[in-house]
Amino acid sequence: MGVEQVRAFLRGHRRIALDTSVFIYQLEANARYVLLTDSVFSWLERTGHEAVTSTITMTELLVPSYRDNDEHRVDAFYGLLSTYPNLRWVAPDLDMADLAAKLRAQHRLRTPDALQAATAIHAQATAMITNNPVFARIKEFDTAILHQLL
Repeated sequence: MGVEQVRAFLRGHRRIALDTSVFIYQLEANARYVLLTDSVFSWLERTGHEAVTSTITMTELLVPSYRDNDEHRVDAFYGLLSTYPNLRWVAPDLDMADLAAKLRAQHRLRTPDALQAATAIHAQATAMITNNPVFARIKEFDTAILHQLL
């Protein structure tokens, strides 16, 4: 059921934004969400599709490996994700920082969430895939919340 909903959601978009949770579920093969994230990454691998995420995603993904002093895992994650097809990593600049501040003030977002939303808007993504319902507050893009698709 959820896989078809994800696919239907993705059919309406060519450029999406991905929140950190999508990567975590995929990399950890999370039993509850991996079928949904498999659909997202399969969609992303096809020509004509693109995803964007903030470089803050890489920061969040690497923290546990650095805590565990697992340099091999750091290298594996970085190597895989930095070269993934049709995935663009966007570093915040001053314009995005300003937009993130506005979004944070208007929608009472945490700074990482505001930066993710600003990245999506700046990159002209028409959708965000996440498991965080705060992104549904942002009207500049459609939001798919994974746990609501199960």
